[in-house]
Amino acid sequence: MENTRQESEELSEQEPKTSMTFADFGFKQPIMRAINRMGFQVPSPIQEKVIPLIMEGHDVVGQAHTGTGKTAAFGLPSLNKIEWRNGVDMLVITPTRELATQVSDELFSLGRFAGIRTVSVYGGQSYRRQLDLISRGAQVVVATPGRLLDMLSSGKLEDFNPSIVVLDEADEMLDMGFLDDIKEIFSYLPQQRQTLLFSATMPEPIKDLARHILHEPKFVSVTKKETTNKDIRQLYYVIEEKDRDDAIVRLLDKEEPEKAIVFCRMKREVDRVAELLQAQGVNARGLHGDMEMRERMEVIKGFRGRDIDVLVATDVAARGLNIENVSHVFNYHIPFDPESYVHRIGRTGRAGKKGTAITLVTPLEFKELERIRQKVGTKMEYGFVDESGEGSEDIVERFADLVRASGIDDTAVKIYESLAEEMAPQKIAYKLISIILESDILRSRSGGIGLSQEEVERMMAMSGTSEKPKKSSGRRRRSGQSRSRNQRR
Repeated sequence: MENTRQESEELSEQEPKTSMTFADFGFKQPIMRAINRMGFQVPSPIQEKVIPLIMEGHDVVGQAHTGTGKTAAFGLPSLNKIEWRNGVDMLVITPTRELATQVSDELFSLGRFAGIRTVSVYGGQSYRRQLDLISRGAQVVVATPGRLLDMLSSGKLEDFNPSIVVLDEADEMLDMGFLDDIKEIFSYLPQQRQTLLFSATMPEPIKDLARHILHEPKFVSVTKKETTNKDIRQLYYVIEEKDRDDAIVRLLDKEEPEKAIVFCRMKREVDRVAELLQAQGVNARGLHGDMEMRERMEVIKGFRGRDIDVLVATDVAARGLNIENVSHVFNYHIPFDPESYVHRIGRTGRAGKKGTAITLVTPLEFKELERIRQKVGTKMEYGFVDESGEGSEDIVERFADLVRASGIDDTAVKIYESLAEEMAPQKIAYKLISIILESDILRSRSGGIGLSQEEVERMMAMSGTSEKPKKSSGRRRRSGQSRSRNQRR
C-alpha cells in the first residue's frame, strides 16, 4: 500500500497530561471488565495518545521505548473493534517467539471476557496444531516473521484477511534481518486494513517501511525518559547455573525483604523454587496460571496481607497485581525481553518508596542482560556477596571446620620442617593462618554469590562493554538465622 502521507499529527509526552482513566475511552463492557481485573487504572502517555487514534480508524506510527505499555496501547482499541466473524481480525507481528508468547498472553487476558481467541504462531512448534487452532475460530494471531511467511507463501492460511495489522518492535526486526520478510508478508495482506507500527527508534529503513505499508498515518512520539523507576536500585549477580538455587536462598537471607516477588519463566519452576524456599524456612508461595482461581486468590490475599512474605510467580500470573510494600523483586532467570524486565521490576519502588531489583545471570546469559540494559536505558550495579561482613566467630568456626576436614599433604610436611628450623611451631601456624585469611580460599570454599569483580570485568571486556561494573557487596547473616518475617517476629 503506497503511502500518500499528508499532514501528520506529532504528539509528545511533554504535552500537558490529563487525568484520564480507561473508562474515558468508551470501551465495551467486556473489555472494561478485563481492564479492571488486570488492575489497570491510569493510561500511560503512549496509551493516552494512541488509543483514541486507533479507535477512530487511523493508521499509526508509535515511537515509544520498552516498558511504556505499548501492548495495551494497540491491543485495547483493536480488541474493542473486533466483531464476531469467521476468520482472523487482528494480526500482530513480533520479532521473537518469546515476545509473541508474551503479547499473545496479554491480548488473551484483555479480550477473554469478550470471547476473543488468540493464537501464537512461531517456529519450533507443529504447523498442524497452529493451523488447527487458527481454523477453530481464532480472531487474533500473534506471529514471528519466519513462520508467518512460510504459512502465507505455501498457501496454508486460507481466507487470511485481517482488518488490523500491528508491527511490534519494528527496529528489533530490522536488527534481526527480518525487513525483507516483513515486506513480503505485507504483499499477502489485504489492501483495506488498518496498520499500526511501533518502534523504539526510527532508523531510515523503518521510516521507509512505514511510508510503504501505512496510509496517511498519525505519528505519536513518547519522549525517551528513564523507563525504569529511579527509586529502584538495580543489581545483577553473575553466577554459574549450578549455583542458582543457592544464590536465591542466600540473597533472600542477606536482603531481608519486607515483601518480595521472585520471577520464574515456567510454571513448574515456580512450584520447585517455592518448595525450595519453604524448605529453607522462607514463608513463600507460588502463583501461576495452572492454579485454581480459589487458590490463586488465596495466595494473592495472603501476599497482600502478612501471611506470605515471598511470592514466586510467572510473568503472566503477576501481571496486573497491585501490591503495596513490595521491597524487592528477584529475577531467578533473566527475562526473555526488555519489556518483561521493566514490568517485573516495576512491582517495587512504588508510591515514593525505595525498591531493589536483583537479577541472576550466568556468563552465557550476560549478552542478553546487556541487550536489556541498553534497550531500557538503565543503570545496573554488579553485586557480589562475600564474607567481608562476617563476624569473627563465624570465621573462626568455619576455618576450624576447614582445618579438621583437611588431610596432610607431603609438600606441607616439607614446608613445615623447613620453617621449623627458623621459628617456633606456634609462630608458623599464626603466619600460615594469616596468609589464608588474606587469600580468597575461604571465600571460594564458602561459595560467595557471584563471580569476582575482576572476572566480570574480563567478561564485559570480551563482550565489548566499555562500562565497568559498579560493585555492590553486602553482609550475609550467619547460617541458622531466621529468614522469614514470621520467624523474626
